[in-house]
Amino acid sequence: MMNKWTKQLGLIALISTTALLAACGGANGNAPAASPAPSASPGAEQPAAEGGQLADIKKAGVLKVGLMGTYAPYNFLNDNKEIDGFDADIAKEIAKRLGVQAEFAPQEFSGLIPSLQAKKIDVIISQVTITDERKKAIDFSQPYITNQVKVIVQEKNDAITKLADFKGHKIGVGLGTNDETYLRTTVLPEVGDFEIKTYDDVITTLQDLNAGRIDATINNLYALKPVVEKNGFQIKAVGEPIKSDRAGVALRKDNPDLLAAIDEALTGIKEDGTYKTIFVKWFGEEPPAE
Repeated sequence: MMNKWTKQLGLIALISTTALLAACGGANGNAPAASPAPSASPGAEQPAAEGGQLADIKKAGVLKVGLMGTYAPYNFLNDNKEIDGFDADIAKEIAKRLGVQAEFAPQEFSGLIPSLQAKKIDVIISQVTITDERKKAIDFSQPYITNQVKVIVQEKNDAITKLADFKGHKIGVGLGTNDETYLRTTVLPEVGDFEIKTYDDVITTLQDLNAGRIDATINNLYALKPVVEKNGFQIKAVGEPIKSDRAGVALRKDNPDLLAAIDEALTGIKEDGTYKTIFVKWFGEEPPAE
């Protein structure tokens, strides 16, 4: 009986030793034909599977672009009921260089970043100003345009020519925009009490300014020109530019593959003359030197 059990235990020990050696690559140090991939250490950055979001976009053949669609000449609905404008052309060109088609998802500006974070869209190309505060929540490409922002008033208004004149007046601004943040956090504490009224689009803002329901607004001249010309608003820009804003393509955090591809596309657009052609098409002048 003892001899039988001794033989069985010896056999089990031999099998266990053989399995252990195989798992370690064999006694002679040769790796087995198929070994599992090593697990990453905790906290180590993991490469995106097959290119991550960029690969998903290429597989779908579509870059879903969020924009306002009411902000001519940047992005708007043309007479053929198609999304058009400077931002739209930039988006189409980026998509082309990624090997896909641009698909537009127009919505109010205040809802764009939430839609991006909810993965309803891939990117935002809608004059989203690059700010440190926004960088906490989203990533940005390199800037693709710089806008000069000025004070806008009725043509007959000579009382407001600068930010200091806002005190005691009603000032209109786009809801959720960098301009709204600027008025609330920078201008209001410096100038003193004035009322801020927010709007979902530029047209309504200028309609109220033209009708005297607000006393002033702030915006850039490129955005105002087509709206003023089309509607015959009696308004004007006054004083020196109060600030310069740089807009970039906005995308979700932690998508380095997509960010690098968009930056590469924008660099190519600028270097091969495509950017100049698009800029002149929509603004009637060459882009300023960077």
